[in-house]
Amino acid sequence: MNKGYVILGMLLLLVSFVSAQEEKKPVYGWKNSVVGDLNFTQNAFTDWKQGGEDSWSWAANLNAKFENDQEKYNWSNSGRFAFGQSQVGDADARKAADEIKLESVYTYKLGVLINPYASATMTTQFAAGYSYDPVKTQVSDLFDPAYFTESVGVGVQANDHIKTRLGAAFKQTVTKNYTSYADDAATPEVESFKNEFGAESVTDYTFKLSERILYDGKLQIFTNFKGLDVVDVDWDNTFSAQVSEIIKVSFNLRLLYDKDIFYKRQLKQTLAVGLSYTFI
Repeated sequence: MNKGYVILGMLLLLVSFVSAQEEKKPVYGWKNSVVGDLNFTQNAFTDWKQGGEDSWSWAANLNAKFENDQEKYNWSNSGRFAFGQSQVGDADARKAADEIKLESVYTYKLGVLINPYASATMTTQFAAGYSYDPVKTQVSDLFDPAYFTESVGVGVQANDHIKTRLGAAFKQTVTKNYTSYADDAATPEVESFKNEFGAESVTDYTFKLSERILYDGKLQIFTNFKGLDVVDVDWDNTFSAQVSEIIKVSFNLRLLYDKDIFYKRQLKQTLAVGLSYTFI
């Protein structure tokens, strides 16, 4: 009987080991997600002696990701869409957010830590943008400007939190009416298209700070081989807290430096509370 128990125990251990090994096998196929956020703020004053002006603001965000992960390759496609407006007093409504960003990355798995990739990105906006200093002047529009980047190189993903890639890249700036984004001041012609060749580095990182708080970051760096002392930087950071199933609080801080747009670094900060819904 003792031998029977020993054999039975060994069989159970073997089955448990095999089951554990099977559970560790990666799950291949498509993994899709689409998440939308809607935020709205409104203030109204009637005979309010302490002072104040009526105001409202709203912003909508849609983040989508479609990823096909297979044994020999990974094809990741993502889209980020944002638009919002705000108004204070009797002033006209102004844009508070406006972004269209698409990215596609194909990675071939060699079975090692470093794998080759090819990627393409596109960035533009939905609506016309204006400068209000000293007077209202239109400075941008849909696909004016638009930025395209194609890159080929190697990528590293040591864990589920951080992945980075580095490669040779072409970057195009396309304009129509607002040629200052693409024009080369050193030439007598006014260019509406600019093509740059250089190196691109993209790092994505995601950390779960607590059960409800998530941090997402993306650091993009582009260096034109014609001027290695000039580096374009786009650093996007988002902290989000899921208060309830549909209520979400988010804080976004974005740093942008592109000498062709402005000689100083640009900062944008957004704090939002609103509704969040997962479509997929």
